[in-house]
Amino acid sequence: MRKRTKHVNKKGMGTVEIVIIIAVLVSLALLFREGLMSYGKKVMNYCFDESKIQSQF
Repeated sequence: MRKRTKHVNKKGMGTVEIVIIIAVLVSLALLFREGLMSYGKKVMNYCFDESKIQSQF
């Protein structure tokens, strides 16, 4: 007698994993929203600070 093996369809596993990862990232972003916003503002102010531009003349 031959043993029959079940063929399990795993096509949806990648989608479920991606949705869980996105949910975790969104919840972390909401949890640390104030810290991330202040960090982003500091980075933007540093990047666009005109006092750091050196004149070519």
